[in-house]
Amino acid sequence: MKKIFLGTLALVLVIFIGGALKIKNDLAYTYQGEKKNFEIKSGQSFPTINQNLFKEGIIQDRRVFHKYTQYKGMLESFKSGNYEISKGMGLDDIIQKFSDGDSLKNFVTFPEGKNLYEYAQILVQKKILSSTKDFIKLAKSAKYAKSLGIDSLNLEGYLFPDTYNFTSSETPTSVLEKMVQNFKDQTKNLKLESRGLNKQEVMILASVVEKETGAKFERKTIAGVFFNRLKKKMKLQSDPTIIYGMWERYDGNIRKKDILTPSEYNTYTIPRLPIGPIANPGLDAIKAVLSPEEHDYIFFVSKNNGTHKFSKTLREHNNAVRKWQLTKKNKEGRSWRDLKQ
Repeated sequence: MKKIFLGTLALVLVIFIGGALKIKNDLAYTYQGEKKNFEIKSGQSFPTINQNLFKEGIIQDRRVFHKYTQYKGMLESFKSGNYEISKGMGLDDIIQKFSDGDSLKNFVTFPEGKNLYEYAQILVQKKILSSTKDFIKLAKSAKYAKSLGIDSLNLEGYLFPDTYNFTSSETPTSVLEKMVQNFKDQTKNLKLESRGLNKQEVMILASVVEKETGAKFERKTIAGVFFNRLKKKMKLQSDPTIIYGMWERYDGNIRKKDILTPSEYNTYTIPRLPIGPIANPGLDAIKAVLSPEEHDYIFFVSKNNGTHKFSKTLREHNNAVRKWQLTKKNKEGRSWRDLKQ
């Protein structure tokens, strides 16, 4: 009986010591494979992440990784992203990387004043999406816009211009959702109403203001011009609205027939705002519409450097057109950024 007990005890000790050594070895394990990318998708649970790490050979024991992560109090700390796993990384390195959000960066910048078609091209150029087709289709859908809480013909105007960090598994849906959510976050403290304009009309006019000038210091003045024209029931006569209305056939030139061809965007033919935004404005353009400059200007003409000459009468405006648009010397292109502000 004593021999049986001693034998059993010896076996238990062997199992215990063996198990302890295995756990010690598992905790000391380091990844020895080739450098690879590992993605944690938004909303993924720890068990899914754990299983994927095991499947890709980054960890050798799911139970040990789970218990060790739990011991460190980091089961809920992992951040979504695309992570680089390199040879020699241990469990502590992996856990810390995921918790810090030290992911590979896929930064994409969307400039202010570009439209949804141009944003689609940027996404393909940056290899975030493989095609523009589905992005454009979704972005132009009134039904999809409504599902995101946007009461508009489409998502034009509501894709907030900013720098985004995308993952390698983005879809048109995920990209659009992030851009619209950013718009909501950026404008949540603004009352998007101005001088009788509702939210949609504010965004329409802000998009026109954004397209008319790249000079931040002019935006409130230009917004004031458009409000003056609306008050007088004058047509806005904004060239960018013509371009947007024929965007998919636009070749870089506006011809007389284009100016005279009616469309729901062409403000040379309609005595009101376009039917929807013509681009995606930044905060400065939106704020310019919410707080336009008070003045009596009803005309402006480009000075060929990104800024404009403002006029109160048609006579003043015609003189400005002769000076800035019909004089060869003044037609030479310059940039408003070179001006002393």
